[in-house]
Amino acid sequence: MSSTYGVVDLFAGPGGLGEGFASAGRRGDRPFEIAISVEREKSAHRTLRLRAFIRELVRKSGRLPDSYIAFHAGRCAEPDWSKIDPDAWKLASSEARCLELGDETTTTILDAEIDRLQSGEHTDTILIGGPPCQAYSLVGRARSRGTDGYRPEDDHRNFLFREYIHVLDRLRPAAFVLENVKGVLSSKVGDRHIFDEIMQDIATLGGSDDEAYELFALNVENGVMSLTKPENPSDFIVRAENHGVPQRRHRVIVIGVRSDLVPQATRARAEIDDTPCSVNEAIGKLPNLRSGLSKTADGAAEWKAIVVAAASQLLELFNDDADMVKELQKTIDEVADWHPADRTSSSLPEDYAKSNGSLLQWLENEQLEALAQHETRGHMASDLRRYLFASIFGRAQKRCAKKADFPEALAPSHESWEKNIFSDRFKVQLGSQAATTITSHISKDGHYFIHPDPSQCRSLTVREAARLQTFPDDYLFLGNRTQQYVQVGNAVPPYLARQIADLLLNLLEGATEQETGTTVLSTELVCA
Repeated sequence: MSSTYGVVDLFAGPGGLGEGFASAGRRGDRPFEIAISVEREKSAHRTLRLRAFIRELVRKSGRLPDSYIAFHAGRCAEPDWSKIDPDAWKLASSEARCLELGDETTTTILDAEIDRLQSGEHTDTILIGGPPCQAYSLVGRARSRGTDGYRPEDDHRNFLFREYIHVLDRLRPAAFVLENVKGVLSSKVGDRHIFDEIMQDIATLGGSDDEAYELFALNVENGVMSLTKPENPSDFIVRAENHGVPQRRHRVIVIGVRSDLVPQATRARAEIDDTPCSVNEAIGKLPNLRSGLSKTADGAAEWKAIVVAAASQLLELFNDDADMVKELQKTIDEVADWHPADRTSSSLPEDYAKSNGSLLQWLENEQLEALAQHETRGHMASDLRRYLFASIFGRAQKRCAKKADFPEALAPSHESWEKNIFSDRFKVQLGSQAATTITSHISKDGHYFIHPDPSQCRSLTVREAARLQTFPDDYLFLGNRTQQYVQVGNAVPPYLARQIADLLLNLLEGATEQETGTTVLSTELVCA
């Protein structure tokens, strides 16, 4: 009988970490089963529950259900999933819980679920997740300091890690994955470092040596991922671009291994495809779109007129810069020839699901009939001119424009711009490089997430952001568009999570095989 491992996912968001673990395995095996995932935000919970439901239907039939394909393609309203498969919906509703960690009711529910897991048929358990990052991120802390009367010791978010520790103490899993922003390493409450508090709390767990945990960092070398003992807190920082993710997302990821499994941990290996992936490789083939226009008539003709006028203005300002002139003229020609200029498209790219490379094979699904959630939002005409300059400059100069590079005629009337608080307020995602970190701020205005193609003159769509976060194209985010952006920005890249899951699976299988005297094999990352 194959070993299975129950997974508890805390602060789950839309399910990035859970998706990676649920998809891990070989030859159709799915050794990790999400027992319970907890998320307090309602729209993210709806996304989480729907994914759990679809995952169960795929497990039953081996393919996406027709009802989901139709909904995904926008051919029908969202069905009543509970009527399509009552048993699968009941299971998904039991798995994905809309609960707030720290609440007494939540603690009671989790404790009962832990008791069930410990007496169940799973070989062992895994704990994954991480507290909300706003309290630890550098930007979040800067904003908090600007709030009158703000006291970090009164901010409950600074101590939500204790809910994770509580579950860790009760569950005593074989291993755990704790993820957070880099800022957690420097975050302080009074004279106490938050990261030190977390490490000390973990160190105090266990009434015996076998119940304690040793902490490991992830290491990648020549396409092989392993666990190493950290020498400094910074060793826990994982750079997603080194794992084939098309994004320079740097996060703290702590892997804890129960003491009885530590000998296997030092030997565990997983082969990964760490081939660098750029923005263009990830989203370059998606249908071209124009942005919408806010505070003015929104039509293709109006949009074209604004973009062409902006490009002509820039031609006058940069008439002595051959590279800029070349790119500007190219953009003018492309926009003028674009008929029609659409704000949304569900058309699948040419040769869809026939791509080479592990990441694109992970993203694409041949069962899909359409591309979902690829729709632009509206921007003011003044911001479109800045977007156009930023993307033209990026393509011509091969770098992002800073404040000093912007013509005075394009300077926004923002206090932060004048004071140089955010000198890169308008940032293009360079097509030839991995993206900068996709964050929940993408829900605000898109200024940090400008598309690299000047002729489209816009910010990223939800689907483009999701691809840069490595969510498969069949993954739907529920809620309004702002909520969808927040979900995508707050998530852990599933492609990275899958690699971590395969590494831990090797560790766990190594322990089982050692007991039976069989050979321990490494797992090659196989895309689902």
